[in-house]
Amino acid sequence: MDERSLLIRKMESGLILKSFSIKEALGAVDRKDFVLPKYVDYAYVDRPLPIGEGQTISQPSTVVFMLELLQVEKGHRVLDGGSGSGWTTALLSHLVGPTGEVVAMELLPSLKIFGENNFHKTGRQNAVFIRGNAAKGYAPKAPFDRILISAGATEVPAALLSQLAIGGKLVIPLQDAQGNLLLVEKLGEHSYQKSYYPGFAFVPFVDNPG
Repeated sequence: MDERSLLIRKMESGLILKSFSIKEALGAVDRKDFVLPKYVDYAYVDRPLPIGEGQTISQPSTVVFMLELLQVEKGHRVLDGGSGSGWTTALLSHLVGPTGEVVAMELLPSLKIFGENNFHKTGRQNAVFIRGNAAKGYAPKAPFDRILISAGATEVPAALLSQLAIGGKLVIPLQDAQGNLLLVEKLGEHSYQKSYYPGFAFVPFVDNPG
C-alpha cells in the first residue's frame, strides 16, 4: 500500500474520515501537487507544511475534520477563505461537482498565484480565485451554502455570517486559549447554532499583504 493510501486508511481507522465523498475527493486530489517541491517527500505525512509567506498547507487530518463538519454537497456554492496552496479549493471543487462552484480567496498575492496555478494543473474549471480579505467574504457571489476558513480569527467576521445562506454552515478556527474550531449553522436571518471543537492550531488571519 502506498503512503497516500496509508494516510487515508489511518484517518479512517481514527474515525476522522467518515464520508465516502471526502475519501473519494482525497483519492482524486493529490496533496503532493500542492506542496512546494522541497516538501514533496512529506506530502503524505499528517502535518502542516510551509508554502511561503509564513503560511502553511494544513494538516490532512485537520482538513478532513473540517470537511466532515461542513458536509459539502453536490451543487453547493462554497467560499474557501485563506485558500493558500489551493488544496482545499480542489477538494471542495470535487465535492461540489460540476454543478457547484468554489470561490477561493487569498490576500497574499504570491500565494493567490501559487494556489491558482496548482488548482488549474488539475484541469478543474469550477473555482474562481479572488485576491482579497476573506474576513470580508465576497458579496458578488453570496449567499454561500458553505464557508470554510483556514486561518485563525479572534471572532467570526460579521460579513461571513451575513453572506451565509439560511441552512448553510461555516467552519472557522478561533484564536482562543482552547484552540477551538467553530461550526456555525445558520438557522434563520439572525439565528445561529454554534458548536466548538478544541485542540487545533492555525496561522492567524493576515490583515496586511505587506
